[in-house]
Amino acid sequence: MSGDEGKTLRADAARNRARLLDAATASFAERGVETSLDDIAKAAGVGIGTLYRHFPTREDLVLAVYGAQIEALDERSRELAASDDPGEALREWMRGFVDFYAVKQGMVTLLRTMMNGSRSEHFENTRATLRQAAERMLAPAMEAGVIREDVAAPELLRALGGICLTSDPKTTPPSSTLALVDLVYDGLRFGAPVAAGTH
Repeated sequence: MSGDEGKTLRADAARNRARLLDAATASFAERGVETSLDDIAKAAGVGIGTLYRHFPTREDLVLAVYGAQIEALDERSRELAASDDPGEALREWMRGFVDFYAVKQGMVTLLRTMMNGSRSEHFENTRATLRQAAERMLAPAMEAGVIREDVAAPELLRALGGICLTSDPKTTPPSSTLALVDLVYDGLRFGAPVAAGTH
């Protein structure tokens, strides 16, 4: 095999993996973890054999989807942390958390089992990544004085997680969930130095 052919095969494999992750993400968010793997493969436009080559078990696929969502939140925090409006950047990141949780909620039963099993170390790493992303968003907003200074990343994540857990995507309009996220954001602004200085 020539070098060009090898690169083409690797590029095709990467595209197939990305399509599978996209299809699985949408399926888990809509129908939960019991979604047929055959249906995911069809939605991605690949054969079931290709799916199993990338993700030998359902758990491998769930873990990959979960990891991709964490990476997306982390990457988004790095982009938004450089914003000229740290308050609005924080609000946007909080709203993006809802999309992450919609996917996680569809996989929650299996994720809980995996968290207590042999892959628990992986979840310790992802929780740390998520906490660091939240800290990355909170710090500039605090420094700018647009939110209060007595909130920590774990508290913010618990608040957002609580909103998502009580918002069934099948019965709760996204606008209602986002309104609650905005309410938490307004709570972060209450008593902020900049706001206090305007009175």
